[in-house]
Amino acid sequence: MAPKKTSEKEKKTLLGRPSNNLRIGIVGLPNVGKSSFFNALSDTDLAKAANFPYATIDPEMYVSTGFATFTSQHRKVPAFLTCIDIAGLTAGASTGTGLGNAFLSHVRAVDGIFQVVRAFDDAEVTHVEGDVDPLRDMDIIQTELRLKDIEWTEKALDLLKRSGRALNNTSLADKAKKEEIAITEKVYKHLTEGQKDVRKGEWSNKEIDVINSLQLLTAKPVVYLVNLSEKDYIRKKNKWLPKIKGWIDEHNTGDPLIPFSVALEERLARMSPEEKDEEQKRIGATSSLGKITQAGYLSLDLIRYFTCGPDEVRAWTIRRGLKAPQAAGVIHTDFENKFVCGEIMSYDDLHEYGSEAAVKAAGKLRQQGKPYEMVDGDIAYWKAGQ
Repeated sequence: MAPKKTSEKEKKTLLGRPSNNLRIGIVGLPNVGKSSFFNALSDTDLAKAANFPYATIDPEMYVSTGFATFTSQHRKVPAFLTCIDIAGLTAGASTGTGLGNAFLSHVRAVDGIFQVVRAFDDAEVTHVEGDVDPLRDMDIIQTELRLKDIEWTEKALDLLKRSGRALNNTSLADKAKKEEIAITEKVYKHLTEGQKDVRKGEWSNKEIDVINSLQLLTAKPVVYLVNLSEKDYIRKKNKWLPKIKGWIDEHNTGDPLIPFSVALEERLARMSPEEKDEEQKRIGATSSLGKITQAGYLSLDLIRYFTCGPDEVRAWTIRRGLKAPQAAGVIHTDFENKFVCGEIMSYDDLHEYGSEAAVKAAGKLRQQGKPYEMVDGDIAYWKAGQ
């Protein structure tokens, strides 16, 4: 008698849009360094940096390049992370204060958040709340996002209940509608009674499908970027950092925290690559932009794989967990529709053995079919039918 097949564990559905084309928004109170950070990240002056609230009204967009190095003499085409500079949120934004409704709609349009937190004193840069207090600022942002989520969830729940008054218990459609109402009520209680961000809840795949349809602000992953003075960043010491870490541990355990300095990033951005290297060695500190971009990738569950042609090496951005045919389809839909297989080797193996021929000789070049789940750093050669 043949042994019973063990049932595969259900794959966890991701919060957010099922897309490889994701965007991350730069969020924070006015005058905390958002636009200056955006300019340093993009090496432009697209975003308006000024010493007054709402200097940025319309969000600016920049496509930030990936940063994986590759052992190839060919031209390199990196992966991308699209960043949006969103104007400052203030207390009362959820009720429309300070153009709050427009700004929150911009937050709703992105898939993840870089939350810039000010932890530097500068008499020449005013603070919208009067003084520097990162914990208060973080409370304001979290409260405003959650209040808007409560409002949207309440409206969705009211609409569902009004449309579900005539439901019976017999049809599958009615049962599905009742289940959607129950899930939306659970989300509402999580926000109001639990006072927790949606992304910090334990949700089933069915519940995540409903949450994704609501497009909630607190369901988006957050990376906290603490903007320090150049002096504090170089000496790796600031009175607010332990308190900020404590706030995150209490309110949003597990969210990444990255200290950086906009002042230093702006200064380094004006230098040539050689001058930049020399200056970083002199001060004993390096730019955080690569680390920040990497954190953005991870927060959105993005990974990269590579393809190698005769003239170039190209990196492709995909969601973690994507199967080989869908990963191939990022290049061209024909590769997905007519997928045969992929010849896969890892970046680490290529780095270790030095060439594709050596990787193949070592038995590390694998032929993978449709069920194969892509891994960060895979190098793929796709085979498709005619």
